[in-house]
Amino acid sequence: MPKTAGSVWKNCLDFIQDNISNQAYKTWFEPIEAVKLADNSLSISVPSKFFYEWLEEHYVDLLKSALTKEIGRGARLIYVIRMENTPDKQKAYTEKIPSSQRSHVASQSVEIATKQKNPELKNPFIIPGIRNLKIDSQLNSNYGFESFVEGDSNRLARSASMAVANKPGGTSFNPLLIFGGVGLGKTHLAHAVGLEVKEKYPDKTVLYISAEKFTQQHIESVRKNNRNDFIHFYQIIDVLIVDDIQLLSGKKGTQDVFFHIFNHLHQNGKQVILTSDKAPVDMQEIEQRLLSRFKWGLSAELLQPDLETRLSIIQNKLYRDGVDMPEDVINYLAENIQSNIRELEGALISLIAHSSFSRSDVSIELAEQVVKNYVKKSKKQISIDHIQKVVSDYFQLDVEILQSKTRKRNIVQARQLAMFFSKKMTNNSLTAIGKQIGKRDHATVLHACKTVDNLQLTNKQFKRFVEDIDKKLKQS
Repeated sequence: MPKTAGSVWKNCLDFIQDNISNQAYKTWFEPIEAVKLADNSLSISVPSKFFYEWLEEHYVDLLKSALTKEIGRGARLIYVIRMENTPDKQKAYTEKIPSSQRSHVASQSVEIATKQKNPELKNPFIIPGIRNLKIDSQLNSNYGFESFVEGDSNRLARSASMAVANKPGGTSFNPLLIFGGVGLGKTHLAHAVGLEVKEKYPDKTVLYISAEKFTQQHIESVRKNNRNDFIHFYQIIDVLIVDDIQLLSGKKGTQDVFFHIFNHLHQNGKQVILTSDKAPVDMQEIEQRLLSRFKWGLSAELLQPDLETRLSIIQNKLYRDGVDMPEDVINYLAENIQSNIRELEGALISLIAHSSFSRSDVSIELAEQVVKNYVKKSKKQISIDHIQKVVSDYFQLDVEILQSKTRKRNIVQARQLAMFFSKKMTNNSLTAIGKQIGKRDHATVLHACKTVDNLQLTNKQFKRFVEDIDKKLKQS
């Protein structure tokens, strides 16, 4: 039976599949189609110029072995690059090979055929000529480790970030997921890792991208029918940083693409860094297969900074800006703005600006005025401690009793209500809430929230408890 392009390529694929990982086979060989067999030359169709270059760089020896096994020592492989927007899909021409590459390509007996005379790889950043690709990392140079103040609230996340920056892709922290409430430094840490990697490993490709921007790029790639180029572009990144990954919730198509990109990067020893406003266990409408991968590495939480850390943040900011400020004013700011770092630094900047514009000294009186106006403009954030106090007072309990291990019904319900309102009114994770309310785990908090939701629907007295406490918290 005479050989056909299809039969030869099928046998080649069987050989290739036995010699590489299943994921690599699906990513790089399943999309290839056999086109033509003429003499000792097999033509195969690949999705893009980048696809061809990746095969040449990583799998040329394997392809040569497979083809020689099927056709013989004089076997030649011709790549036909599919260009989606070319009207005449049968037209092809032979691309000239640069002299610097001729000896390498000739030794492999490879020619290139393409369907467009000036093929340009379409990717999210519109960069032609992927071989000499230089990607703008999109990093903010102001967000280095030197300007990130370490404290008890962020020590794990900062230490893990430093470890990743020193050895990207070479630690067990892959992916590194940094999560926590608004303004606690997630984005700062993510940029710091990227900047440190670029400093220590100039040859590594680092890219920071928001999940929202990533989603927009994916939608655009689907619209322009160049989704393969979009995927292949991200698969060449050495350190991929995706900010606010929770924003992929409900976006199934984008989640599917990110799943394949993540797998490829992880299996090839590349580093993935993610930030989120919540822990993986709290993310809604994210596919389980993706959530399971988020848990492969380390999830490090950023908590609200304690007083000592807030003081250090102010002092560090003043030192970097070359500004002196009375110690009593520094203490006043640190004691009165507790919610997050962003608000703390914002109030500090406002205070300096007021002092400069009014040509007056920085004083406690001016600080009181600025903080009063600043906190009034931003919604006051209720703390877990405050919620526990309000709930305990409502049921005439001590907070220590509410946090205890007793299973008395009235105390259990009070504890569950404290957990319910902590989840509803704060940005803390289930883990952080459980830790502060009697050292419970996240599953206990999740169960408490579901119980409160159910009891509100079936028990009128319990519903009144919820309404009364809600009113007291909003008035406080």
